[in-house]
Amino acid sequence: MAEYYVPAQNSETEFTEKRSRFIGHLWRVESEEEAREKIAQTKAKYYDARHNCWCYLIREGGITRYSDDGEPQGTAGQPMLEVFRREGVENVCCVVTRYFGGVLLGTGGLLRAYTRSAKDALEAAGVAVVRQWVQTAVECPYNFLERVKGEIAAAQGILGEIAYGVQVRIPALLPVEHWEAYAARITELTGGKVAAEHLGETFQAA
Repeated sequence: MAEYYVPAQNSETEFTEKRSRFIGHLWRVESEEEAREKIAQTKAKYYDARHNCWCYLIREGGITRYSDDGEPQGTAGQPMLEVFRREGVENVCCVVTRYFGGVLLGTGGLLRAYTRSAKDALEAAGVAVVRQWVQTAVECPYNFLERVKGEIAAAQGILGEIAYGVQVRIPALLPVEHWEAYAARITELTGGKVAAEHLGETFQAA
């Protein structure tokens, strides 16, 4: 399965534009039902706001939906959606809550404000890649610890929680395409005394 991008975590951001408060909420979701639930919860929490504009993109089925929630057509939900399309981020739900400050922003001002709010929320959340990983571990003498950590970094892997005992056990997640080269390097740098364990494979965000 090809890799794809999702929000690394949930986020909430806020800024004020001409006395209007814009609060951006972003979640990683796995289904349209989950996205709808987040939107409903946000509308209930911010029931006194003038607008709760929203969008979501679900990878399975290629589902995309958006709403301007009373703002002029094309000034809120769709610009928000375009932020995530441009960044290639999927399985995302975003709601921007607006408390009207009494000053009209115009269509251009609204478009910029809702775009900014979605961008800010995505930047705060960060982006993770969902891909195929190999779960691996290396058990070796302490003097190899830093070199193994260096090989994990070189293989674009993610270091796990190291266990310290008679020897040190170093778990990691490695992109599946880098596994064979990594295993060969571990054998090489330990003079054949240590082998990297292949503990299984997983498809996940990391």
